[in-house]
Amino acid sequence: MITTPLDSALLDSKEQYVFYHKMVDFVLKELIVSVQQEKLCSQQELLIFKQYSDLLLYSIEAMRIKYMYDEEDNMKVDLTDSGFPNYLEFRFLYNDLELKNEYIHKLTDIDSLKEEFLDTLLKKKQAVKRDRLFQAASIVYYKSVDQKLIFNRFVQGKILEAPKDASYEYITSWSFYDVSHNRPFICYMYFNYEGKNALKDKEKIYQVLKETADRQMPLDTMAYNIDRKLTDIEPKHIKRIDLGPFHNVFAKDENKITHAILTGISKKEIPLESYALSLKIDEVFSGETFTEGGFFSKQTLQKWSEVIKQKYVFAPHRIIQLLHNRTPEVLHKLAKSPIELASLKIDKI
Repeated sequence: MITTPLDSALLDSKEQYVFYHKMVDFVLKELIVSVQQEKLCSQQELLIFKQYSDLLLYSIEAMRIKYMYDEEDNMKVDLTDSGFPNYLEFRFLYNDLELKNEYIHKLTDIDSLKEEFLDTLLKKKQAVKRDRLFQAASIVYYKSVDQKLIFNRFVQGKILEAPKDASYEYITSWSFYDVSHNRPFICYMYFNYEGKNALKDKEKIYQVLKETADRQMPLDTMAYNIDRKLTDIEPKHIKRIDLGPFHNVFAKDENKITHAILTGISKKEIPLESYALSLKIDEVFSGETFTEGGFFSKQTLQKWSEVIKQKYVFAPHRIIQLLHNRTPEVLHKLAKSPIELASLKIDKI
């Protein structure tokens, strides 16, 4: 079920925006290091993972600038199994920046705003009013945020040629923000190409991926659809990372890990900045082929392995202890024991 903005938790103060952004920034950077140490991704996959994470962080920082002094609107954190911003927030960012030229002309002149701030602070010895701070934040938002760097609902990565000793010819990646789960997913596809050159035919490949693989679905279904629509492609391996849920004080879902953390915070057993991050990796590999279609429209397709599903949880040591006590049945289903990340220290909001 797709949520509306009314179903989302609000961040309603400057301190909360700063707190939330620091938390997401810290956890994603810790995660990248840990994924490398645990060898959950290859080096090439890790670099791509970092690029998509940077887009996500850039977008959340843009939301912070946009909303920090806004008295009418607030950023919404999704209430489903997510802990990340509601997908509509990314849409709002993108649409805002589409009209940035119209908004910029309506904003107060920068030099006159600077003079006003200096006069208020130095001569009158008064605090700058919130609506004027909102004007300043709006100037920063519309003049500095780049629409191209916003984490859109679908983000296409480049097609890269494989190393000479690889068992595949190309790798490509894409990421999407699923509107039903409100979480980012990162996908990789290793493939051979029977056409002349995959790089020259990239627009066709990109279009099919955008139309076919832009939402969460069974991975073997996604692989079959890509294989069927791109007749010149021979997929060898498809890997998808489900980034989340992000369990933290701003999440309001009914996930058992989230509930354990919120209960621990409410009882003052753990600090406000406590967190855990769930991560799921699904993979399929191609094997034999089969023929589909009639006499005049036969197509050779891949037979896919069973989907390999692995679940992981990343959290600081104290939170791992808490989860062992409160949700042992969840931890028993993981691919390996919870992976320890550093604790986060933030001034209380």
